[in-house]
Amino acid sequence: MSGVRTRRQAAAVSTPAKAPRAQAAMNGNGSAHKSAKKEPKENIFLFYPNIIGYSRIVLALASLYYMPLHPRTCSILYSVSCLLDALDGYAARYFEQSTRFGAVLDMVTDRCTTACLLVFLSSAWPRWALLFQGLISLDLASHYIHMYATLIMGGSDNSHKNVDKSRSWILNLYYTNKTFLFICCALNELFFIALYLLSFSSPYLSPSLLQVSNQGSGSTLQPGTPLSPTTSLLMNPHSAAALELARANKMDSFWPWVIVGVSFPIMAIKQGINVVQLVKASRWLAEGDIAMREAAGLPRKTKTR
Repeated sequence: MSGVRTRRQAAAVSTPAKAPRAQAAMNGNGSAHKSAKKEPKENIFLFYPNIIGYSRIVLALASLYYMPLHPRTCSILYSVSCLLDALDGYAARYFEQSTRFGAVLDMVTDRCTTACLLVFLSSAWPRWALLFQGLISLDLASHYIHMYATLIMGGSDNSHKNVDKSRSWILNLYYTNKTFLFICCALNELFFIALYLLSFSSPYLSPSLLQVSNQGSGSTLQPGTPLSPTTSLLMNPHSAAALELARANKMDSFWPWVIVGVSFPIMAIKQGINVVQLVKASRWLAEGDIAMREAAGLPRKTKTR
């Protein structure tokens, strides 16, 4: 009996020593299990398509800086910014970096750059300011309501480019056919760029363009430069402003007129799509409101005569 008790006591003494090691192994704290490595967190703001989006903003701001006096430089910078709009989408698909932040950044950049150019055109031709202001309002309202309706009615995971044919075949074509989308957006911007160049070059649109009056010290500069720089800027004939104004005065308006004629139909189609987008998105929201009111049992009271 004493031998049996001794073996049992020995087993009891040895068991607690093994328990911590077994428990440590189960908890993954022992030498048998290595700690799992955490994957590095992605920085959405440094994705390649978003970096392209930032460069678009820089180029757009640079074009705005040169817009009042340097039509050639402004047009080049503005055009490159617009062309990069196609590159960021390709980069997002190639690197699998499509994000909601990138989609919003792209749309906001497009709306802001176009609005800034139309603001300049409103200053260049005050008689047409109401038309340009209307185009700005249509562009902003159309895309905002469409985006909002997509998030509310389609869900937060739904893209604003997912438009069913039953809702609108033209919007479905616009957002699913990349070639059609590119042509509409590119020629729409090209039309307004051509108008911008004509404000510096066309005597038909600006009869007194860049003609300095001999009476008094004021300048009769009209549409091309909304800031209407006075002769104080031209004190030095070798200054950047004076040289650019001299070059602008000799700018040929032939190609801007050709671009206007070619791009006008596409620009009209793009504005029509904006109208359709605005109407369809508004109706979609109204459908949701009706369903929500019916679910809530509204209206609760019905007036009777």
